[in-house]
Amino acid sequence: MNYSNSELVEELTELGYLKSQSLIDSFLAIDRKDFVPESLLEFAYYNEPLPIGNDQTISQPLTVAFMLELLDLKAGDKVLEIGSGSGWQTSLIAKMVEYSGGIAEDKDGRYGVISLERIDSLAQMAINNVSKYGFVERGVVKIINFDGTKGYETEAPFDKIIASASGKEIPQAWKDQLVIGGKIVTPVEESIVVLDKTGKNEFQKREFHGFAFVPLISG
Repeated sequence: MNYSNSELVEELTELGYLKSQSLIDSFLAIDRKDFVPESLLEFAYYNEPLPIGNDQTISQPLTVAFMLELLDLKAGDKVLEIGSGSGWQTSLIAKMVEYSGGIAEDKDGRYGVISLERIDSLAQMAINNVSKYGFVERGVVKIINFDGTKGYETEAPFDKIIASASGKEIPQAWKDQLVIGGKIVTPVEESIVVLDKTGKNEFQKREFHGFAFVPLISG
């Protein structure tokens, strides 16, 4: 078992789930134990999902690494995250999209990461945890108690969209709120689906099978 964050990162790298240096650096900088319930701290660096309450989990590290590699985040990307959970993935994303001096000037004061969480107590948990790294205070992340199936038109369009829960199909709102050239990475039933938006209503699809997620619920 892994007993430190660096050991977890080393395992994910050796298994081939972490590949890009920017994502490896993000995993090293954002310690998973800061997002795990206190009663489960001894398991923080295990490569497995852990319960965080309300029938939700902090995702298995290899799954988070796999999906974030597919998302291909760049500094300055505008990201919509569906399902804040404990805020771990939110913080990993924030670390990758934040410029050294803060959010890019061309963001017009908008946040770099909008994270939607339909369960109020989890949204507050995520805010508290993400704030440990100053992302909320610096205006990089905004966590909102909201139905993620609707996307978030107020802050659209987005360069990248990622979800942490599985639905039967990808909501049309996500497709509409994505820029041309943007990317969606989301579970659909027991697969991870990548959609690259090539035109107003045109997408290229890739699918990776054999994953399990909590269900995506509207409302």
